[in-house]
Amino acid sequence: MQDLMRFTRPPTRMCHNQLESQGGAKMEEKSRGVTLTIFALLLALMAISNFGKPFSHNPGVGFVFFGTRLSGAPNMIVAPIFGIILAVYVYGILAMRKFALPIGIFYAAYVIVNMPLFLVKYQGTAVMQEHSWAYLLPYPFVAIGVSSGAAWLLYRRKADMR
Repeated sequence: MQDLMRFTRPPTRMCHNQLESQGGAKMEEKSRGVTLTIFALLLALMAISNFGKPFSHNPGVGFVFFGTRLSGAPNMIVAPIFGIILAVYVYGILAMRKFALPIGIFYAAYVIVNMPLFLVKYQGTAVMQEHSWAYLLPYPFVAIGVSSGAAWLLYRRKADMR
């Protein structure tokens, strides 16, 4: 009976440590961290929002592309493209993949350019009156903070990415 309880080889582990490429010593996988995970979840919500924009019946909802709120066919094309870009970016962050960094830098730069263009273009118009100041004041800080913060954290962690 005791012979049945013996293993001929050691049991395998569900989670393997990666081998360090130089020297062959074992190195523990590092987690992406809480902040990057939160940023990825917020960006996932933005991707879902972008996928939904073509289906909105509210004329005030549309993807903002370089400061211009899109509607109609351009909105139906551009919003899902950015939704796909963000979905790929979110996967890259969660999986700590190297391709996430250039996407993050691109997206952070896009947000930094897009935000002031929108504010300048629609200043004093009905578009700006659709939103309260309680929304308009913090939104640029959150949008730029999340997009730039995720890219910055990925840059700092690029050695940990596969």
